Amino acid sequence: MLVNLKEILAPAYEKHYAVGSFNCYSYETFRGCIAAGEETGKPVIAAFGAAYLKNMSLETAHAIVASLAREVRVPVCLHLDHCSDMDIIYRAIQAGFGSVMYDGSMLPFAENVANTHAVCHVAHACGVSVEAELGSLAVGADSHEGRTEDVEQYTDPAAAREFVAATEVDALAVSIGTVHGLYKGTPHIRTDILADIHRAVDVPLVLHGGSGTPEEDLRACIARGIAKINVNTEISSAVVAQTADLLTREKPHYSVLSLRQVDYVKAAVKKYIGMFG
Repeated sequence: MLVNLKEILAPAYEKHYAVGSFNCYSYETFRGCIAAGEETGKPVIAAFGAAYLKNMSLETAHAIVASLAREVRVPVCLHLDHCSDMDIIYRAIQAGFGSVMYDGSMLPFAENVANTHAVCHVAHACGVSVEAELGSLAVGADSHEGRTEDVEQYTDPAAAREFVAATEVDALAVSIGTVHGLYKGTPHIRTDILADIHRAVDVPLVLHGGSGTPEEDLRACIARGIAKINVNTEISSAVVAQTADLLTREKPHYSVLSLRQVDYVKAAVKKYIGMFG
């Protein structure tokens, strides 16, 4: 069943577990993600990034997810990930997305607040949840998100308190040392900063850059208010590697290859669902 983000995150935040948000941009990724949720009995967030509008339209993404969600018993949220274009956000709301992320993290604080508040005003009137971001992540290896010039900037707890109060946002993505993509060195996750943010705000927190983050760090973050964890790069890398291996051994029909890739996505998603509690 399709739900908005708030319906999924509220119990996760209250009971100290996290829900996985997995980037999807094809039938195989959507089906694998939702099947993983059904097989584990856990809610899932199918995140369609604005960067993937070349792969399919907002309307097509919604049609696929709506069809697949009708076949399962677990809650499914179709979420627009990382979008700084407010016109695209409003189109996603109109298309039926249950959640949108306005990413104004690169803007001056006041402008980020004003734009996020405007998005919340429209989205909430339509029963749609809103995620926003404060601070910025650096770009790691093999990233398909962010920009090469992005510089890590930790989220300031005091600014987070002011931001949440002024925007009425439903979830806040924070920067505490994770990266978009895979780590180029040893991860150093600032759970001390996260703990301060958690004390400062009363909304679920979001961790972007889940790929490759050690499980012990993920669990420490969940204990400090993280209720949504984004995973993209590691799923893509796993599917590409397994597809390449398969094609060295056999040449399946394209329809069979599609089914195999659904299984590859499902396995990668289930791995992370198991970590999140």
